[in-house]
Amino acid sequence: MKVGLLWGAAAAAVAAVGARAAADWIERQPDPVPYERLRREPEGEEVFISCPDGTVLRAIVAGEGPTVVLAHGYGVSLLEWNLVQAALVAGGHRVIVFDQRGHAGSTVGADGIGSGPMAEDCLAVLEHFDIRDAVLVGHSMGGFIAIRALLDHPGVARRLRGLVLFATWAGRIYDGAPRNRLQIPLLQKGILQRLARTHRGGLLFGAAQCGKRPSPAMIAVFLEVFLQQAHSLLVPIVRAFAGEDRYPRLAEITVPTVVMVGSADRSTPLSHARRLAAGIPGARLITVPDAGHMLNWESPHALVQAVVSLHDAH
Repeated sequence: MKVGLLWGAAAAAVAAVGARAAADWIERQPDPVPYERLRREPEGEEVFISCPDGTVLRAIVAGEGPTVVLAHGYGVSLLEWNLVQAALVAGGHRVIVFDQRGHAGSTVGADGIGSGPMAEDCLAVLEHFDIRDAVLVGHSMGGFIAIRALLDHPGVARRLRGLVLFATWAGRIYDGAPRNRLQIPLLQKGILQRLARTHRGGLLFGAAQCGKRPSPAMIAVFLEVFLQQAHSLLVPIVRAFAGEDRYPRLAEITVPTVVMVGSADRSTPLSHARRLAAGIPGARLITVPDAGHMLNWESPHALVQAVVSLHDAH
């Protein structure tokens, strides 16, 4: 009994030393983009979109030219698109970003949180701006929702010329992703959020969203936005990530599609991207070397190139 306790204490001590060393290493890494730039919200006209169930979505629209709609991932906000939006606007695009329901500046109406209502929000955004020929980009949860929107609402496909599924999946999120089996239950119980509020825990959690070169500035901004969200309200969509499965229906998607993933993404690993690309007719798979789940900040120009390729293909 005493021997077992001693081994347990020793293992805990080794783990603590390893965590401290990892956190120290992360803090010494360079920042490709300064904190101040990452913290700056996309510029443009602020618009509020009323949905049938009473949800009000906050959106920002900027630029002129072919339209691009950017749908962000779980637990963050339209802020995540600041680098991508600026590059697309400068390149001659009209760009629309919005906060998903229950996130940041968007409210939750009578239908609550779930992939169904959030897919309807996607259609509401397209209809509000009378979009007819856009590229829709869905990052992480945004891609998961975009897939359901395309499958359940024919009006979505009619308004698109292209789709970018960006570090995302079509359900069964635990498949091939052991990190999710640990993080998602901790998130649902609120434990992950408490750990992320500690200095070391936040660094390690944030670095897990990055690729092989974690940026302290990216981690800091991600944590600021992530910890502002009402995660207890968002639990139903988190459950849907694992409980729903749209892989068998991917062949129904006829919109020209690019699937993008970072080779070091541990939240939506390459196996999910390959299943998406294999399941959607004609889809093209792009793997960004060494990038992680924060592909929007780690390699924004790769996404811009993918969007431009879809517009130029017509």
